[in-house]
Amino acid sequence: MKLLDRIKTMFKIGGAQMGVVSSLNSVLDHPKINVSPGEYERIKKDLIYFRGEYPDVRYNNTSRQSKSRPFQPLNVAKVVVQQQASILFNEKATFAIEGNDNADKFAHDVLDANDFNKSFERYLESMLALGGLAMRPYVSGDEIKIAYVQAPVFFPLRSNTNDVSEAAIATRTTQVEKGHNAYYTLLEFHYWDDNGLYHIDNELYRSDEANVTGVQVPLTNLYDDLEPSVTLAGLTRPMFIYLKPFGFNNKDITSPLGLSIYDNARPTLDQINTAYDQFFWELKMGQRRVAVPEGMISVRVSEGGERQETFEADQNVFIGMGAGVDEMKVTDLTTPIRADDYITSINQFLKTLEMQVGLSVGTLSFDGQGLKTATEVVSENSMTYRTRNSHLNNVERAVQELIVTILELGKVFGLYEGDVPTLDDVRVSFDDGVFLDKTSELAYWSQAAAGGLVSKRYAMKKLYRDLSDEELDTMIAEINQEQQPPLSNVDAGMFGN
Repeated sequence: MKLLDRIKTMFKIGGAQMGVVSSLNSVLDHPKINVSPGEYERIKKDLIYFRGEYPDVRYNNTSRQSKSRPFQPLNVAKVVVQQQASILFNEKATFAIEGNDNADKFAHDVLDANDFNKSFERYLESMLALGGLAMRPYVSGDEIKIAYVQAPVFFPLRSNTNDVSEAAIATRTTQVEKGHNAYYTLLEFHYWDDNGLYHIDNELYRSDEANVTGVQVPLTNLYDDLEPSVTLAGLTRPMFIYLKPFGFNNKDITSPLGLSIYDNARPTLDQINTAYDQFFWELKMGQRRVAVPEGMISVRVSEGGERQETFEADQNVFIGMGAGVDEMKVTDLTTPIRADDYITSINQFLKTLEMQVGLSVGTLSFDGQGLKTATEVVSENSMTYRTRNSHLNNVERAVQELIVTILELGKVFGLYEGDVPTLDDVRVSFDDGVFLDKTSELAYWSQAAAGGLVSKRYAMKKLYRDLSDEELDTMIAEINQEQQPPLSNVDAGMFGN
């Protein structure tokens, strides 16, 4: 940080404290950002469910002391988004740019260098859980990198019913200064002007408090080479791709932001987690317990003045009982654990959750030892398959937009030479294997080809989706050669071996 910039920062911080310089409590307070704060409160709540965070449970123990214990959630929200993300996109997904080998190679090189397939599947969990995800390609040296922008730090500036064309992106950084944490927020404003030029404005804010955006400071406080404003020509689309789950945002019908897949299922998640927490506590409290007369309980006072009793102080149902000399006996208070009741209740709640998030019946189950997801193959007509296809339309579009954006960015910065394809030129193939019964599929296409309803090549293309056209042609030629009948002795003598 330069000395002049350090002095400017000190004056701005002092001015903010005196009320002379404006300070932002939140990014949403910025005059350029006009998004409903309620949407980001909703995203915060979705993040709490995704993390499985619940407040501690408070109770009174035997001595009527107020105690607390950690809440034990099942955190099925994480399980649901992880399960759906894995069937949406995985390492078997492929893409190709038709009729443009140069663009195809460049795009593959960039995505492979960024380990895109693995990273994208992982961030799809965040997209499904929080209702949105943005991908931001940028140039670093002579390479194109991909940054993933999660829902809490993405702020639409302009949008229509189908897409977000302008947005602000916040990046938080913590730095130790003079023995204390300083919190920086970089705001990128992406927008178009009337001449079709694309602009990125950068603003840096600093605060001594983690939950406050703070005052604007020079960019050189943190970034030596970052320009306050960048103008790019020759672009047809923004330098970010916004992806959201399928479905309408019924919480704010005018919002361009997406909705978490479990946003409307929060009460059900609470029921599941509460039932599991109670089940866990009943198991913990299920050891053998007895009630004894108060006279049989040894109590002493420690040097600090605390009562110390011989029985477990954390027991919330065990008390000493008054008794006469003739009633000096121990009473067994052990009760059976209601395991079957809890397991039945949790499974019933899981069925409700499956319906709410679009999973097939039986996808989730609880056996008393843990949550399980179905491993058997699900049919093409299942609820999970239909839900997956609905989300897949948005995912496919996002991948197409990302590839075109990478090529446009590469061309602007001289990293790529050649034509930029259209979105329709980019073909994305997803792994449908988990949903297909291979035996039934083979029988179906074999009968269709044998009956003359489709060509043999078309049937094989449906059966072997991973093969390229060249590999498919080679396989067909080999099959035809193997099926060629052997020559008779007469033919062999006439035509030779």
